[in-house]
Amino acid sequence: MGGSQAAFLFLILAGLFVTSLVTCNLIANKFVSVNLGFKTFEVSAGILPYPLTFLITDILSEVYGRRKTNAVVVTGFFSSILVLFILYLGHQFPALENSPVTQEEYASVFRNSWRVISASMLAYLTAQFVDVRIFHFWKRKTKGRHLWFRNNFSTMFSQLVDTILVTSVIFVGVASTEFITELILDGWLFKVLFAAADTLIIYPVVFGIRRYFDLKPAQEIDF
Repeated sequence: MGGSQAAFLFLILAGLFVTSLVTCNLIANKFVSVNLGFKTFEVSAGILPYPLTFLITDILSEVYGRRKTNAVVVTGFFSSILVLFILYLGHQFPALENSPVTQEEYASVFRNSWRVISASMLAYLTAQFVDVRIFHFWKRKTKGRHLWFRNNFSTMFSQLVDTILVTSVIFVGVASTEFITELILDGWLFKVLFAAADTLIIYPVVFGIRRYFDLKPAQEIDF
């Protein structure tokens, strides 16, 4: 199948990844309570779209390979930095008296502290590269079989790394160890549940892509 279709699909997945990542950063300062019936989770609102980023990197890793997936991860990093810089610039100009959003409201919602920004970016880069590396390690070991295993194992481990890093950088020295531990466990378990659920999504998506591009098991798209 032609390279133009492969490139177009790659751009769609990369766009969805960057959109999800940027949204995570924009809403990260709001903490919410999510009741799933058996347990109520207290998590950052930024965690809600975050599992989607790992699902997309696993899809990219499976069909496009490690190099192109890492390129998307790096693109997401610089896109997030640019968005945060633009938000910072928006804060530097005082709001007009009749502005629907006041200077104080803008600052409260969008002016993240550098500690939060640093935590988010450090955790993001580390966790995504860990996810891609583990995914491809098990892809080689299983010779392209058992997608469910590498999808879940890579995501669950990398999500643990991400949750520990971002929570520790933000709250160590500010909150109690008990509070930090509870936040890490809640955040990680919430991500693990979504990582398990996205197995139901990744199989039909990867199957459809492989069938459309007539790929053999473990074969990757090159364009």
